[in-house]
This record gives sequence, structure tokens and C-alpha cells, in this order.
Amino acid sequence: MRGRFRASAVLGVLLAACALPANGLASSLFVIDGAGWGNGVGMSQWGAEGYALHGWSYKQILAHYYPHTTIGSAADRDVRVLIAQSRQQVAVGSAAPFLLVDAHGFKFHLSTSSLVLTPRLLFGKHRLAPPVTIEPGAQPLTLGGTGYRGELTLLRAGGTLSVVNTLPLERYLRGVVPAEMPNHWASQAYEAQAVAARSYAIATLDPSAQFDLYADNRSQMYGGIAAETAATDDAVGATAGQVLLYGNQVITAYYDSNSGGRTAPVQDIFAGRQPVPYLVSVSDPYDSLSPYHRWRVTALASGLSSKLGMPIDDVRVVHTADGYVSSVVLVGPRGTKQVTAKDFEEALGLRSLRFSISVISLDDGPVQVGAAQPLDLHGYLRDIGGVVLQQLLPDGSWRQVRRVHTHPDGRFELTVRPRVSTSYRLAVDQLAGPDLKVEVTRPRPAPSAAARSTTRHAKPASSRP
Repeated sequence: MRGRFRASAVLGVLLAACALPANGLASSLFVIDGAGWGNGVGMSQWGAEGYALHGWSYKQILAHYYPHTTIGSAADRDVRVLIAQSRQQVAVGSAAPFLLVDAHGFKFHLSTSSLVLTPRLLFGKHRLAPPVTIEPGAQPLTLGGTGYRGELTLLRAGGTLSVVNTLPLERYLRGVVPAEMPNHWASQAYEAQAVAARSYAIATLDPSAQFDLYADNRSQMYGGIAAETAATDDAVGATAGQVLLYGNQVITAYYDSNSGGRTAPVQDIFAGRQPVPYLVSVSDPYDSLSPYHRWRVTALASGLSSKLGMPIDDVRVVHTADGYVSSVVLVGPRGTKQVTAKDFEEALGLRSLRFSISVISLDDGPVQVGAAQPLDLHGYLRDIGGVVLQQLLPDGSWRQVRRVHTHPDGRFELTVRPRVSTSYRLAVDQLAGPDLKVEVTRPRPAPSAAARSTTRHAKPASSRP
């Protein structure tokens, strides 16, 4: 397995390369080109669907994304899923009578279809002692109208309520697989997802905590009964009890939407994790089915400065050997700052850590020039081609002036001869950088011959007759 480049080892070289153009990049457009959606570790869901459509079985799919693992079996067990957090009130109910049991063992049978509780936990004249367990009768329980199998437990902390759904693992998976994968996918992809999700859930059980799993992407997406479908139920049933093992231990089977063409080694994404032979970088050729196989976002320096909490002139990234960003260096007028790739991704709302950053910049203006006089425009490009210079026309449209060719250091100069006041900008692939306004000045008209003659012969007024 190839190792990662450590940011500390290359930071000095990187900063040396960060020497900015003389006028900085304060008005630059930063183009962030990325691939994939998610952490990139383990199974790619779109890739699994692609392999399934190419005839692979779920076992072949799992063997590809989790090499050196075997499929074993695990007994069913209860899992505890946090389905609501920090609520001022919760509404629980059921289509059939259900039971309330508080921490002191007091039991209250409810025939009502709905019950609203606040953090005071008042039930009629009774004050319930938390945690409060709500047990279903002949019909499932609901929380805010959404149905859940198993029990609900109300936890109180900090003046708010949280709700934990406790249910058998196999029933939990019936609400996970359809929440993690779209409808109408191949059965082999659903089966691979069921085994991966079952393995992840078992490997992350924490008896010392108040719950085991979140119901969102902090753990696994879980939609309760409303998410269940016949196709995904079949996949859970067809793989019942099956888990991924390495050395007789159930693995933490990470997965995500898609990797952008190649998955990531676990140590490149999760700080402090040691390499393991089943979470390594593997090819992911069929995840190109995903609409987010490739993506692009843009940002002005001012926008980056706002989101990153410091004035930004430039942004440089350090990549691992597998193409993922390990760290980001922010360059400002008062120095540099290194941040983790994850912090940068979250600050900008990017979809993955597989991205690169290009720059297109015209030096700051505005400028003045005489009509049809030569004007030298200067700018800077980094890691991007096909950039053109455009000029604003009187009708509000933009026309291409010429292609931009840079020197080896990324700098360029272009000479233009505007005849009227206008704006120039750099553009690439229907993206455009900030406008540079140019004011065209015109000389004052020379006096006419008659005016010059009158002026030349005019004499001061005399007081003599």
C-alpha cells in the first residue's frame, strides 16, 4: 500500500512555492474541481451499483471494496439509535395502546393515539423520572408521525429531550438500506449495502454510551418504517446475519456515496487511524454513474475570507499519493495558516476531500487610458488552461478578445486598445472572474483658429478714453 505525503514534510516546499504575484490575488476567482461525495473510504455505493449492473454478486462487490476480509455470521442483537436530539417537546403515539415506564418502574397504560411531553416530563399529575421508556403494543410507535419499530426511550439533558429507538439489528437495517441507496437499484447492490451496514453497526456498538448510532450520516442514514421497501427488505433478509470479518473481528465497514474513481486509504481521511489491509485504496471505475462523480465550485477571495475567518490571498493544497487532500495552506497578507483538509471541506461545504484548486486573476483596477491607446493588462493563472480574456460590449454582452498564455511562473501580460470605457475579465468553461473596469478618457478639443486669434490679441481693459 502506498503511503501518504505528510503535510509537515512538504510544508516548507509548499510555502516557498506560495510566493504571490506582486499585487496578490485579492480579486481572484478560485476554481475548486472535485470528485466523489463522502469520505471515500470503503465501499462506494454508486460503484457497487455499477458492479452489480456488470453482473457482480454482492460477495464479489464486498471482496473488491474490503480486500482480505471474509464473510461470517453474527447473532441478531438490539441496537440503540438516536432519532431526535435537544427537543423542547416530543410527540409520541401509536395506533394501538402503548405503555410508559419511568426510571422508578412506574407504569402507565395509554389508550390515547398521541402524547406530547416536554422536558418537565409531566404526565397528568405525575412527574416521570427519566429515562422514560415507551413500549409498543400491537402497533408500532410513532415520533412526530414517523413510525419506528421497537421501543422509544426519552432522555433528558440540559433542559431538553432526546429520543433513542431501541430495536433488533435486522429490523434496524430495514430502515437503513433504503435510506442509504436510491430506489430501483440492483439487488446485489442492496445486499452488499446490507452486509456493510450490519458490519458497521456491530463494530460501533458502545455499551458505555446512552446510544450506539446516529440516524444520520454521522453513523448511517436511518428512516424508520417509512423508508422500508420490499426490495431492500429482501436484501436484508437474503443476507441475514452476514458480516465482514478480518481476523475473526467484525470490521468497521465504512462506505460512502461515491469515491470519484478511486477509494481512499483509511489513514488518509480519519486522523489518527492506522492503516488496515481492508480499508485501502482500490479502483472504482463504475462510480461514474453518479451525478457527483465530478463537481466544480467557485469562490472569490472575499468569499473565502469570510468563510475561513482571515483575509485570503491564495489557497494551496497538499495531496496524498491517492489524490486526496491532506492539508490546506491559507495565504494572507499577514502570513500563512495551515488547516486540516476536513476543516476546509466543512467550511466551504465541499462534497469530498478529493479536490484541487485553480486560480484565475487579473491585477486590480480600475484604470484609466486614452482612447485607442495601448493598455497592458497583467494577471496570474495557476493549474488551469483554456482561459480567455473577454471585453464588455455596449449591449451588455461579452466578446472574446484572445486566449491567455502564461509565463512559466503563471504570470501573463496582454495589450489591449479600448476605444470606449469598458470592462475586461478572464473566463473559462462558462465561468468568469471579477471585472476589471477601464475608463477611457478623451482629450479636450483644441481651440478653434478664431478662438486662438481672439485670445492672442485680447488686451487688458484701459481706464483711458
